[in-house]
Amino acid sequence: MSIGRKTTPNGRAGSAAAKSEPQGAVSLRAHAECTLTNYFESLNGHRPAGLYQLVIREVEEPLFRAVLKYTDGNQVRAAEVLGINRGTLRRKLEDYGLVD
Repeated sequence: MSIGRKTTPNGRAGSAAAKSEPQGAVSLRAHAECTLTNYFESLNGHRPAGLYQLVIREVEEPLFRAVLKYTDGNQVRAAEVLGINRGTLRRKLEDYGLVD
């Protein structure tokens, strides 16, 4: 891949993950990989640090927002969808300022 050329999630259409997706759908995994590839390319040779925490911070809040919307704000159902206990969800929601 050349620097400056953006990768698209559809670039992995031949992968096993893509084959299990409905036709035309792109997996979350493919989107994440594409985004990370583009991120590394944009660094122009600089070395990233603390990437794990960066990714968690960037993904966790929109994940909670989307799940809360999906469950109409029901935290018990949201915790079940996420596979975490309600106390953990509540703490995370407070951390991100997502509670009333």
